[in-house]
Amino acid sequence: MPPFRTIDISDPRFEAEGLRHVTVKSPSLRGRGDLTVWAPAGVTPVALVVLLHGVYGSHWCWALKGGAHRTASRLIAAGLVPPLALAMPSDGLRGDGTAYMRHGDGADYERWILDEVPVAARAALPGLDASAPLCLAGLSMGGFGALRLGARHSTRVRAISGHSSMTHFGQMARFVEEDPAAFGTSAAEASVLDAITAAGRQLAPLRFDCGLEDALLEFNRDLHRALQARGIGHTYEEFPGGHTWPYWEAHLDDTLRFFGKAVRP
Repeated sequence: MPPFRTIDISDPRFEAEGLRHVTVKSPSLRGRGDLTVWAPAGVTPVALVVLLHGVYGSHWCWALKGGAHRTASRLIAAGLVPPLALAMPSDGLRGDGTAYMRHGDGADYERWILDEVPVAARAALPGLDASAPLCLAGLSMGGFGALRLGARHSTRVRAISGHSSMTHFGQMARFVEEDPAAFGTSAAEASVLDAITAAGRQLAPLRFDCGLEDALLEFNRDLHRALQARGIGHTYEEFPGGHTWPYWEAHLDDTLRFFGKAVRP
């Protein structure tokens, strides 16, 4: 049974486009957590892709602002990627964003993503096997979460991708109303570069991209150059566009193709 005191899953009679909605009582969050899940109909998913949203967002954003399930369905139908299931969780919904980190009061948003979200997804998608590999992606704050958590847990994550990513926890101050210093996060865990470097040879296949009109572009270029200087393999791309949903919707295609190569049987 899932490690939740309660789990509530949407009624198939009222679901649309294969999207299911789940709420659990999460030990890590010390309260309720939400996620939206999707899997292609009639086939068994070979991997679970967890998509992390940015500041101000929630579990529904990747599907209902970015059409993530439609992109996945199109690529699967065309044979461009194997069948992939999607899990799109909330970040914990504290303030403007949690950065998917452990906070000083004991709320563990990192554990929520890595340990609990896959279990909740399997409960809502019975065809998803516990052995299915996990891929992690996100945008902006979610890109920070995906790159950092993917590197920190690289033995559990098959592939990692970030779009328009924050590359250091300090960049949260550019976006949120709350004082990030009050989160009580560890300064030793604030840097994407440090997490990737620490992963060493265990680092999973890694890609990230950023729009040419994005305010976070130079941070992404700095990360790319630092990884190059250290001889750490990765893919970095730049495309026209800014810090917007049209950009993320377009380039989720790149992420899912990258993940498809990493997990294809």
